[in-house]
Amino acid sequence: MSRFEVEWQSWHDERETRLRDPRGWLAITAIHWLGDVSERFDDVPGAWSGDARGATVRLDAGESLGLGDDVLGAGSHRLGPLDEAGVTVTFDGGVAQVADRDGRPIVRPRHPDSPTLRAYDRTPCYPPDPAWVLPARTEGDEVVFTYGGAEHRLVAWPEDGGVLWILFRDATSGVTTYAANRQLLTAPPRADGTVDLDLNRAVNMPCAYTDFATCPLPPPSNTLPFAVEAGEQLPRMVAS
Repeated sequence: MSRFEVEWQSWHDERETRLRDPRGWLAITAIHWLGDVSERFDDVPGAWSGDARGATVRLDAGESLGLGDDVLGAGSHRLGPLDEAGVTVTFDGGVAQVADRDGRPIVRPRHPDSPTLRAYDRTPCYPPDPAWVLPARTEGDEVVFTYGGAEHRLVAWPEDGGVLWILFRDATSGVTTYAANRQLLTAPPRADGTVDLDLNRAVNMPCAYTDFATCPLPPPSNTLPFAVEAGEQLPRMVAS
């Protein structure tokens, strides 16, 4: 294999390892939307309620949750204020994310024996091809590149470390790739504003793997009129 193929294969293997993480996206067993009425759920200890300011969990005798270095025992505990990332609580057999979604708290447990993780087979990809590493330049909040003799623009969001995050659709969406979108992280743009779009490393959003994720959609302008036959395709699950 060429150096390009070797580096891509190493990246793909690491990606598969992360997907199989027993605390990763495929380990999610539910997304519980909290309200005023306290509720118990089968996949996380405690009785849960919440409002725009955070979540409250009431633990009975014999129940506990880990929160960082602390152990929450019997009684009521307030978690908040919450942001999108929220906090992680641990318990025997799993973990749960407690976070905010548009002013409403959620609890999202993860278990290593989740049905989705057990059913996961693999994520096939298009063969890596250097031709899908497209030179681009940044203009404001867009990356601009040429493909098929035409200029194309994609809205990009700056992330930590100077990298750019791009959500996009293309002519493969809903055919060989996930219908809603795929995502791409670039290297930080160079001093002159140029950046490479390595579409061989376009990957699925968590929503491609579980119904219990809440993923953003790309702006309409980020729909490409051609087929990006590079990067990840639809995940494959083993029939139960």
